[in-house]
Amino acid sequence: MPQAVDRSLALAYVGLVLTPLFWAGNAVVARGVVETIPPASLSFWRWVIALVVILPFGIRGIRQEWRTVRQYWRSMLVLSFFSVTAFNTLLYLAAITTTAINIALINSTIPIMVALLALLLLGERTRPHQVLGIAVALAGMLIVIGQGKLERLTSLSFAMGDLIMVTAVASWGIFSVLLRRFAVPLKPLTFLTVQIALGTIILAPVYLVDLLWFSGGFRLTPGTLPPLLYVAFFPGILAYAFWNHGVLKVGPARSAMFMYLTPVYAAVLAWVFLGERLGWFHLAGGAFILAGLYLTTRNPAPAPRPDRP
Repeated sequence: MPQAVDRSLALAYVGLVLTPLFWAGNAVVARGVVETIPPASLSFWRWVIALVVILPFGIRGIRQEWRTVRQYWRSMLVLSFFSVTAFNTLLYLAAITTTAINIALINSTIPIMVALLALLLLGERTRPHQVLGIAVALAGMLIVIGQGKLERLTSLSFAMGDLIMVTAVASWGIFSVLLRRFAVPLKPLTFLTVQIALGTIILAPVYLVDLLWFSGGFRLTPGTLPPLLYVAFFPGILAYAFWNHGVLKVGPARSAMFMYLTPVYAAVLAWVFLGERLGWFHLAGGAFILAGLYLTTRNPAPAPRPDRP
């Protein structure tokens, strides 16, 4: 029995190490296919593929918990919009005009955004070290967005993709806060299946408008299929599954610490596959962001605290 427990714990840590790698890969893939797959198409087909894969496993839970699904469908609709529909589409849209490294660095501030929105929307008490952490991380984000130049911030001459990515992070923050407020009592697999299904349904009209009047879609070729499969399986299904298992086994606070690996992975992947190079402002901004994340997510008091990103 102890051996089984140790194995499960070890798998949880392995999953938590791989999850930020998959998220970093999501940013790199988004940046790498900007010329071949429009953002709305990438987001829509990612979730269609994920839904096809997960539905056979989740349909039984939906049937068993159908009464709860019907009772909370409005809450699930809102949660699905901010997580599945808005967050990923905005991330892919941001990739058109900003780098994969910037996307990953800004994305790593999600716990900061959750803490800030929980304070503003839920009135949750924030400890002094958390307030300091939020301020430090936001300073790091501004360094990255402004590329270390104050005049870029004062003249508003930064990349539009950085602003879109900040909006994406805010969308995930809203989802996280509403997730706690709504407290939908569904099993994890049922919740994820319904979440993906509703988010894909909401995204469908956006995809059709983009297909018919803007981008014209894309052609499915040996070059476009692998990125679609990657974003559906790895940052989609596997990352969600690994994250949920990790939180269950080691707790949300420790799990959140693994998010610090995302910009590190992204920097390496972007350098290898896209030729992106780190600037001094990436290193300085990243250091501020990581310091802010540490201050915000650490728990010096015995009472449990935790914000799940």
